[in-house]
Amino acid sequence: MKTVQTINELQDFLYSNKGKTIGLVPTMGYLHEGHLALLNKARVENDIVVSSIFVNPAQFGPNEDLDRYPRDIEHDTELATKAGVDVLFVPSVSEMYPFESGISIHAGELSTKLCGESRPGHFDGVLKVITKLFHLVQPTKAYFGQKDAQQLAIIETFVQGYNFPVQIVRVPTVREADGLAKSSRNVFLSEKERVEAIHLYKALTIATETWIETKNIQDALAKGKAHIEQNTSGRIDYMQALSYPNLQTDLNNVEQVLFASAVFFENARLIDNIIVEVKDV
Repeated sequence: MKTVQTINELQDFLYSNKGKTIGLVPTMGYLHEGHLALLNKARVENDIVVSSIFVNPAQFGPNEDLDRYPRDIEHDTELATKAGVDVLFVPSVSEMYPFESGISIHAGELSTKLCGESRPGHFDGVLKVITKLFHLVQPTKAYFGQKDAQQLAIIETFVQGYNFPVQIVRVPTVREADGLAKSSRNVFLSEKERVEAIHLYKALTIATETWIETKNIQDALAKGKAHIEQNTSGRIDYMQALSYPNLQTDLNNVEQVLFASAVFFENARLIDNIIVEVKDV
């Protein structure tokens, strides 16, 4: 595996592999099994695998955990090598954003819901870095996990709406044995909170099962919220059900329904979701 830190080095590598299919896996590092699922799928489906590690300041708000976000480049490099990554792009902030252009990308209505309600501007920053990576790498396919379902929906919509020549590949959420979704932020949970955190997925399961049985969305969400409140010390940011991937509240005549929730613990905000295929219920 080759590790590069500059755009010129990255493009020199890609030019030397011109004509090959490229799978891109963008990450913010601190890799875990969820990232490995993306890398492994990219490895199977492409000639070349490019992965980026960049803690993107554009998607963090002023009171968020940019400086605290976990980093371990040695461990990340080891995992990426084992996963068969061909080139690991690890740029600095100044390399990615050498000047302020004054031009912004706005994620629009899809970014005003779920995580976007408490993280204004977050998805604008996501699209900023994704646009740069797509232009720099020009991948055949790009891989994203379903754990970040709203991000995935926004990227899919953005790519389709603006004709980016890349296929977005959804990869299912990877979970711990007890159901907790793999996340770099899990490291910030106390021992007590780590035990409680499994109830986020359990609450979503209760909500989806209730909705499938009764088709009463308000009752389903109420039961999910109650489970979190009764079994954790966390504070609910949201628990909602929306059509997927267009994130609307009207669930009539839709193919997929997203049940999603976010919970604040003392030093971590965890998200999780379940996507229900309506034709299967």
